[in-house]
Amino acid sequence: MIGDVIGKPGRQAIERCLPELREERGIDFVTANGENLAGGMGLTASTAEAILAAGVDVITSGNHIWDKREIYPFLDQSDRVLRPLNYGTHDVPGRGWGTYEALDGTDVAVVNLQGRTYMQPIDNPFTDADRLLDEASEPLPPVRLVDFHCELTSEKNALGLHLDGRVSVVVGTHTHIVTGDERILPNGTAYLTDLGMTGPVWSVIGFDPATVLPRFMNALPTRFEVGSGPVIFNACQIDVDPATGRSLAIERVQRLVESSA
Repeated sequence: MIGDVIGKPGRQAIERCLPELREERGIDFVTANGENLAGGMGLTASTAEAILAAGVDVITSGNHIWDKREIYPFLDQSDRVLRPLNYGTHDVPGRGWGTYEALDGTDVAVVNLQGRTYMQPIDNPFTDADRLLDEASEPLPPVRLVDFHCELTSEKNALGLHLDGRVSVVVGTHTHIVTGDERILPNGTAYLTDLGMTGPVWSVIGFDPATVLPRFMNALPTRFEVGSGPVIFNACQIDVDPATGRSLAIERVQRLVESSA
């Protein structure tokens, strides 16, 4: 599971790293959060297709999935790009979860949720997750991956414990800063508060410091631009028992990718 991919530098890092990582580590299934893929804000069909072609199986997202309206029809057309489930279904394009086949033939459910604290006041991710897990017309397969796109570490921590034993993995995205608390929770769910980003390392969460610092210096509005230079590739690898859905191991994966520009 790959952290928030930032613009062209992040996409190029995936294209350079992921095929080798899949081969080297025998990886059967890959997700990546792609809501910042198109110029740092939003997603387009062409940028989505580029990382899918590079070896990503499913693209998850968050609040920035709506930044480029051209993605709206694509969300309805492609089952490999998810938006947060708890935006509901009324006049909202796309889907918030899906079931997919991994390389080894295992069925994998991927669920995309979004937090509410300091974010849009959308539906409750806790109760929406309960509804999906408890009331789906057909039970989800045992292997269940959750990307929780959320501002607060405490809200992510709470959801991890709330879903412990009912899903295989809960990882957080959105803050772009990798955390070091990867662990297996008591009932077998792998957990990491934030995957971090796949984007320029000498940046402010992926963006050129020259375009961000004025916001902190004098509060004037600025247009953020994606940073440049070497890219940090942040992800985690989870080993899951396909029969039970319990996670056996979780390991952070980090690579420094020199810029190809």
